[in-house]
Amino acid sequence: MASHGFWSLGAQSAGGDNSSPSTPRAWCQAAAQKFTGGIGSKLCALLNVGEMEKTADPSAAADPKQGASLAETCSCSDKPCSCSRATVGFSHLYSTDLLPALDGDLKTLNFLQEVVDILLAYIVESFDRSTKVIDFHYPNELLQRNNWELSDEPETLDDILISCRATLKYAIKTAHPRYFNQLSTGLDMVGLAADWLTSTANTNMFTYEVAPVFVLLEYVTLKKMREIIGWENGRGDGIFSPGGAISNMYAMLLARYKMFPEVKEKGMSSVPKLAAFTSEHSHFSIKKGAAALGIGTESVICIKADERGKMIPSDLERRIVEAKQKGYVPFFVSATAGTTVYGAFDPLIAISDICKKYGVWMHVDGAWGGSLLMSRKHRWKLNGVERANSMTWNPHKMMAVPLQCSALLVREEGLMQSCNQMHACYLFQQDKHYDLSYDTGDKALQCGRHVDIFKLWLMWRAKGTIGFEAQIDKCLELSEYLYNKIKDREGYEMVFDGKPQHTNVCFWYLPPGLRYVEDKVEKMKRLHKVAPTIKARMMEYGTTMVSYQPQGDKVNFFRMVISNPAATFEDIDFLIEEIERLGQDL
Repeated sequence: MASHGFWSLGAQSAGGDNSSPSTPRAWCQAAAQKFTGGIGSKLCALLNVGEMEKTADPSAAADPKQGASLAETCSCSDKPCSCSRATVGFSHLYSTDLLPALDGDLKTLNFLQEVVDILLAYIVESFDRSTKVIDFHYPNELLQRNNWELSDEPETLDDILISCRATLKYAIKTAHPRYFNQLSTGLDMVGLAADWLTSTANTNMFTYEVAPVFVLLEYVTLKKMREIIGWENGRGDGIFSPGGAISNMYAMLLARYKMFPEVKEKGMSSVPKLAAFTSEHSHFSIKKGAAALGIGTESVICIKADERGKMIPSDLERRIVEAKQKGYVPFFVSATAGTTVYGAFDPLIAISDICKKYGVWMHVDGAWGGSLLMSRKHRWKLNGVERANSMTWNPHKMMAVPLQCSALLVREEGLMQSCNQMHACYLFQQDKHYDLSYDTGDKALQCGRHVDIFKLWLMWRAKGTIGFEAQIDKCLELSEYLYNKIKDREGYEMVFDGKPQHTNVCFWYLPPGLRYVEDKVEKMKRLHKVAPTIKARMMEYGTTMVSYQPQGDKVNFFRMVISNPAATFEDIDFLIEEIERLGQDL
């Protein structure tokens, strides 16, 4: 039999008779009355309200595949019956039987209920510490375990449900409290609900006429974010883009247009040689953006960072002067608020002074650290951000908004529009009957643009600013706890001295057999292999995941980051113990 649906859990948790799915639920019937057009009775049928009969075939319950493909039977005495609660078999149904097919409503509701049950089971499992973070298989093995190939003929809905289960079986549980591998972790229930709603609405962000509420919510939220940055009355502009790399490229595009507006029509041949500047610890997207915009990676000048990973302002000024002497025109400086590896915050005030002195656009890549602006305890780390011309801010990182959610905020209003607009008359007609400033699509590089705003807006409504603040402060508290536990612990060595500014905790683990090796070259050679080996074992056991990498002349080290709201002190303790367990024989 198919599951009785997530809704049957209500009766079970209320102390009802769990052995029978036939417990009447008047509350569901009352709720269903709110629906018109007969949909109420169909919903009640779908949610198993009323007296139900168990299947007459005991073998059906023992067959998981058959169980996955059947909806609940009705209680009619005459079989076969034609009531709305009759058995629906997915093994003989196809996508063409679902809406908008004639009489496809109940089949659609049954199918989607099955999908929801799969998702809910996965969600609950993801937060269970006794489950694996990952069920790891090598690529060739995973390709062979399931038939992932596409065919000319359609598959049944039963096959589709099996594919859904298989996909989640091998997916990484990024919501798991012991998943620390990336900057984006966790799963927020309100954000997830918002994502479901967004997909259901299935619209585009380019005009107010097709996305009225979403466009307004983007306007309201971007204004709030600009206020938090410190721009007067939240004035300026902005847009949600497909990730921080694109947001950074937008900033570089605007900086070039601001200095040389003719480049929009005449191209790079109309402008002199340009030079952009960023820290040697900055994100690779700065160079990628320069390559994509035709500026070239050789025109991106990397500025020295100190031992903590912060840009050195004196070196920035020296390189700007040097570039001018070589005939380059400095046009763009990207400071970083929260570097990817060390979690360093560049000195924004000193950098802004230099940018002002030489007339250079100042951008702040706050994809990782920008969310600290929400914390009264930690926002000082971004002092000076209000002086920037633009900022990248990724709520899908420290704010745990479901992927993807990245904002570019711009201080000058109207610049994005003049830089990017193409006046497509089939979308942006000038004689529409509403305020055309809400047709935001022409200021974007994309035409089609996904609705990324609703999950952030709904989570903000659910948590309030103080809720996000508490969530962020907790993650930073956990990182400080980890740092304090390992800084003097035998077998651990910090990559740099002092408490980390962000949740990045960078360290080496030295197994017992490596701690007393005197040959430094040999020791570093062996230490370089420790983190990759322990990480591989983590994945094979499925117990946890944490990232590693080299940096400059430093051999591979662990980079622990905490952005998962589900993580606790106990999870940090587990990580330390697991690293030691998996690395003791190295």
